[in-house]
Amino acid sequence: MKQKLLQIEKEFECEISKVSSIEQLEEIRVKYLGRKEGLITIVFKDLAKLGADEKAQSGKLINELKQKITQAFEHKAIQVSGKTSAKAGKAAIDVSLPGIKRELGHAHPLTIVFDEICGLFVEMGFRVVEGPEIETEYYNFEALNIPLEHPSREAFDTFYLENKFLLRSHTSPVQVRFMEESRPPVQIVVPGRVYRPDATDASHSYMFHQIEGLLIDKGITFAHLKGVLTVFAKKLFGEKTKMRFRPHFFPFTEPSAEMDVSCIICSGKGCSVCKQSGWLEILGSGMVHPNVLKAGGINSKVYSGFAFGMGVERIAMLKYGIDDIRLFFENDTRFVRQFS
Repeated sequence: MKQKLLQIEKEFECEISKVSSIEQLEEIRVKYLGRKEGLITIVFKDLAKLGADEKAQSGKLINELKQKITQAFEHKAIQVSGKTSAKAGKAAIDVSLPGIKRELGHAHPLTIVFDEICGLFVEMGFRVVEGPEIETEYYNFEALNIPLEHPSREAFDTFYLENKFLLRSHTSPVQVRFMEESRPPVQIVVPGRVYRPDATDASHSYMFHQIEGLLIDKGITFAHLKGVLTVFAKKLFGEKTKMRFRPHFFPFTEPSAEMDVSCIICSGKGCSVCKQSGWLEILGSGMVHPNVLKAGGINSKVYSGFAFGMGVERIAMLKYGIDDIRLFFENDTRFVRQFS
């Protein structure tokens, strides 16, 4: 192998010394460094035929030769380019030509919706807080009044890690963490990524984004919850937006309700997007369960509060008329440019 490498090096030095153009340089580069048929690539493949000790020694020699050839190419490219420019004279650079315009970046549609939603709640006095994406079973389930037998605690519904850690399945754990460190009044929104082992399709993704809200103080009622969410929906979707609350069940709130808004596509008349119902579900909400307040170290006999949570992708899809959640994560600039 060593003799073979010396022969390749000798041939390379002879050939590159005769190069006088970029085209010739490229031909030699392909011959020696080509990914499929390059001589260096071929000798790398030959390593599989060697013993362990010889393989390690030969691999080192091959890497040294590859680095040496690469440096020689870079040096020769500078020489050849310099000669070409010198021959071209002053015509090589035309300073009168316009410059190359660089495309400016801009916010992703999810970032736009994130900022808009959080901004609306900040205007109403809420504070934005964040928390860890790797959580414990206690904060993700037990502190939120989710019992051991609840289906969401099964392995097919949660990404479990080692030592009872997991990827959080919602941003609600941050509510308990914040309550443990703060005393009422509490008024926060919690944006962030969450993870669930869902099969990816037009409306599901194993990773998506949520924004949770929590308000705790003395004398808080469901009427306060409806008032805050009504202001939020009208500012986000328009003053003509109508709301309705449907009774639902969530372990961490009681009573609980899902909130619908009049379809922003058909203005409530009925279309394929709202399945002819005239309504679109956008979030879940309810009064914070006493057991959750207790887990956060707050006396439920003195304080009460409400919580709500929404999927950012769903809001963005409704807001912009997007019919496939996968478009958000494919990094297709044709899609992203529409929101600049």
